[in-house]
Amino acid sequence: MNHTTFSYETLYNFCLKVFDAMGCSEEDARQATQTLLSADLRGIDSHGIARLIGYVRLWENGRINTKPRLRMVHETPSTALVDADAALGLIAAPRAMEIAIQKASQVGSGWVAVRNSNHFGIAGYHAMKALAHDMIGLAMTNASPLVAPTFAKERMLGTNPIAIAIPAKNEPPFVADFATTTAANGKLEILQRKQLPMPEGWAQDKEGNSTTNPYAVKEGGALLPLGSDKEHGSHKGYCLGAMVDILSGVLSGAGFGPWTPPFVSFLPLPQNPPGIGLGHFLGAIRIDGFQPIEQFKKNMDLWIRRFRNAQPIHPSQPVLIPGDPERLSEIERKQHGIPLLPPVIEDLQTIAKKFHIHQESLFN
Repeated sequence: MNHTTFSYETLYNFCLKVFDAMGCSEEDARQATQTLLSADLRGIDSHGIARLIGYVRLWENGRINTKPRLRMVHETPSTALVDADAALGLIAAPRAMEIAIQKASQVGSGWVAVRNSNHFGIAGYHAMKALAHDMIGLAMTNASPLVAPTFAKERMLGTNPIAIAIPAKNEPPFVADFATTTAANGKLEILQRKQLPMPEGWAQDKEGNSTTNPYAVKEGGALLPLGSDKEHGSHKGYCLGAMVDILSGVLSGAGFGPWTPPFVSFLPLPQNPPGIGLGHFLGAIRIDGFQPIEQFKKNMDLWIRRFRNAQPIHPSQPVLIPGDPERLSEIERKQHGIPLLPPVIEDLQTIAKKFHIHQESLFN
């Protein structure tokens, strides 16, 4: 399927107008836009502007508060619990990360759990906020219950991503950002837009059988944990997803497991949930709480260079460091623009009409 390329500035200005039309303050609209488009820049198309129409639908259904009053429910010198007041997760998570960084600067590490929030975009964006402070950042969130635990047919967990960002000296930072499933639901949506089959091992049908139908989850099936099946280690992916769910949901007082409020429109809201909204867990760790920063960064450079120079299986495919593909994508897309598929452009056209946004340069 052919795509059309748009400049970052064009998409930024469009998103800004949409969040403004939804009632966000100027500051919140800018933060939400930056968070959302960071996914497109980094090549994670499943979580970028393609998701904008989903946020609009949540807002129309009264599930997003665009005038939130985030409040600290509980805190210690190194921890905090934040109630996001049904804010966009695109706004709530960066603010929570700022609290974690502030606490880390004072006592060595900071840990913030968030409840009553919504989808927060890519986890890597939030973890990377710590890099500028010579800190290690961590971010995770629970998500729509679309994942069947190993041996189960029932959907109990989300794709529940984990991200960690670690600074280096002269080398680019180490940034690992990954779902705890074999594939994120957004990748199925991309295949649906492209009308392509799904690789085996991504999902199962409603009876628990392997399938290549990209609509399988919408038709009652489930995504699979990282590893796909027991023989390939799906129990480990299940454990990782469960850990994220407990830290993000149970610990924060958000919804968890099958009671996590879904982002996707084909799942109903859970009845009598034990928590409030979506949950996140964010952390910041001061490197100089363990060793001098310069020494650590020097050794990170050594680590990165040694791994990057590991002997490859095929000379045409060198060994990568976590964060390399996304970093290269960001360089490319800032210079040459962000490609969007026709179904995404159609969604943006729908949004433009809904909010009476004139974007001739985008929709000519």
